[in-house]
Amino acid sequence: MGKRVSSAVFLLVLGASTVLAQDRPPMPMGGMGSQAAGGSAAQASTPLKITFGEKSAEWTPAELEALPQTTLTVYNEHAKANQTYAGVPLIDLLAKLGVAEQPRGKQLRLYVVAEGSDGYEVVYSIGEVTPDIHEGAVIVADREDGKALGGNGPFQLVATGEKRPARWVRNLVALRVMTVQ
Repeated sequence: MGKRVSSAVFLLVLGASTVLAQDRPPMPMGGMGSQAAGGSAAQASTPLKITFGEKSAEWTPAELEALPQTTLTVYNEHAKANQTYAGVPLIDLLAKLGVAEQPRGKQLRLYVVAEGSDGYEVVYSIGEVTPDIHEGAVIVADREDGKALGGNGPFQLVATGEKRPARWVRNLVALRVMTVQ
């Protein structure tokens, strides 16, 4: 038993030192990211940055709201309730940087890393965000039940077809499209 506790403590210390070395807040356990304590007004106005290779774009809440919106009603296992989100399909934003809307062949090696302001990160394959391949939908939401997101930041990544919202990202600040090597 002593060895198990020692190993667990070692792993905890190792993980904490790795996080400190990266100068990032610790990643929350569980899904949806953790609410950043004492979020500042600067965080609320931070635009969403999307990068794909050498290309990048930033979206403010007003710019995102001006784009064609999609509405999704999903069951949130954490809240134990149906919630309705409105936002822009993720693939629509990625396509503006040159990501294929109907990926084929080597294009299917692309994946998206979504990051919240608290450092919480999740991954989606390009096939999961493309209606041409996957039945589920992934949107960058800016409204919940007809109102601005408020405490969840200006943007939240929301997906249908998942048993729990583990890959939803509150306070969404960055999306990076990368290629599997």
